[in-house]
Amino acid sequence: MNYDGNIIRPPSEADSIIIQVTVGCSHNHCTFCGAYKDKQFRIRTEEEIAANLSFAGRYCTRQRKVFLADGDALILSQERLTTLFRRIRTALPQVRRISLYGNAKAIRSKSVQQLQELKELGLDRIYMGLESGDDEILTRVRKGESAATMISAAGKVAHAGIFLSVTVLLGLGGREHSLQHARATGLVLSKMAPQQIAALTLMPLIGTPLGEQAANGNFLLPDAAAMLKELKEMIQFINCDKVQFMANHASNYLPISGRLGRDKNAILATIDQAMQGRIALTPESYRAL
Repeated sequence: MNYDGNIIRPPSEADSIIIQVTVGCSHNHCTFCGAYKDKQFRIRTEEEIAANLSFAGRYCTRQRKVFLADGDALILSQERLTTLFRRIRTALPQVRRISLYGNAKAIRSKSVQQLQELKELGLDRIYMGLESGDDEILTRVRKGESAATMISAAGKVAHAGIFLSVTVLLGLGGREHSLQHARATGLVLSKMAPQQIAALTLMPLIGTPLGEQAANGNFLLPDAAAMLKELKEMIQFINCDKVQFMANHASNYLPISGRLGRDKNAILATIDQAMQGRIALTPESYRAL
């Protein structure tokens, strides 16, 4: 398989065939993200994609999932996407699920009918980064979106009947806006009503604007105790009955997962125990992105 640069995929796509459709991210201005800083965004050529599909058809015959990389494959035109999905069906007849990252702008560029067409061709899951539900914080980190625009994008995915997984970033508001970030994010997640929520913990990266702010003391990252308080606050403000909540990424201090609202009280109790020191936190040396 031929890839341009490093490939990033959600943890749940570990067993997927990864087909790189775009290189990098079309936005690529988020101050906290270092994933695509070394890549000039481009859409891969038909020849490049066809070569990787041919390779996958020959050597990936047991895998039943495909993940389309990089940052926002959904930004392709509807014609190119439908053609690609049909080619996947032909080259990989065993595949039962296609997933991809979709930023809010790319999602909003599609009509509900277009998203439904993609679903009929195999699109099963869209991963979307909310990061924060607070507009002030979104502006500060140059997300290029507001809470309202991301709620709108989530609504389109829901109407199309596609599984939506939303990522949020603990600590993004810094110490000063920690609880503000938590509450706003919980409220926006409730309006988005995704099927899955994944909470990661911010680890400022060298070479990113936010990393430089942290190094200069202009951004103060909440400590482990404050991160737990932020996590608890956010969960308390989420009102989604059937969403799968996961905070088991390697960046998190306390790995937890469960279903809201079936497990909400148990999750909050676990966080309380960790805050009281009765459950050990993940050591700093073990945390990673």
